[in-house]
Amino acid sequence: SNSLLKWRWALLPPCGWMPPSASAAAMGKRVAVVLAGCGVFDGSEIHEASAALVHLSRGGAEVKIFAPNIEQRDVVNHLKGSPADEKRNVLVESARLARGNIQDLAELKVSEFDAVIFPGGFGVAKNLCSWAVDGKNCTVNEHVNSTLRAFHSAKKPIGLCCISPVLAAKVFPGCEVTVGQDKNVDGRFPDAETASAITELGCKHICKDVSESHVDKANKIVTTCAFMCKAPLHEIFDGIGTMVKEVLKLA
Repeated sequence: SNSLLKWRWALLPPCGWMPPSASAAAMGKRVAVVLAGCGVFDGSEIHEASAALVHLSRGGAEVKIFAPNIEQRDVVNHLKGSPADEKRNVLVESARLARGNIQDLAELKVSEFDAVIFPGGFGVAKNLCSWAVDGKNCTVNEHVNSTLRAFHSAKKPIGLCCISPVLAAKVFPGCEVTVGQDKNVDGRFPDAETASAITELGCKHICKDVSESHVDKANKIVTTCAFMCKAPLHEIFDGIGTMVKEVLKLA
């Protein structure tokens, strides 16, 4: 009957309505995560990469993972802490962390994302750039360089932790970053000289503790020191969380 039909229409949601879960998903930020291999001494630091991904998941972000399809500068036997006589590919090794769901960095399109995050690890200083060998005179991988510049030009936030802030320092002279402290406070910051090297590039280093991040609002660059500080794993995890939160807030 007409009365029954009207009753059924009255129960239907208004046009444009969607369940709360669907609405939240639609609002999620799209974030690219760029890896540098798998392993602290020659790739991405696994705990940092995992922490970033967990915090992004908790923040409701839609994540896609990328890595350059290049040969690693070296391969380290992580059990012995010494070089291994073998060759590995950065994209192939990064796929371990991405559970196989990864793309060549050359395929990243900035228009498809709201932000980008680079976890740390010595692979950043070896594979994504040559900082490990050349310090302030380093060169940056062409696809890493173009990715950073594309996000910066689009005024989209860039998140970096541990040693990866050196990428921003090299590509964006005058920016503000943190790698922790500029002095080895209580033996907790053994790589404090990195802060001085950053200032030599014409950038401003901001001293922060492991639980903090720094936001360069002018450049939309968010950094935190992570394993540049000798701290318990949960403090590093939480510090990376502050970086991810600030990136999502700017996105």
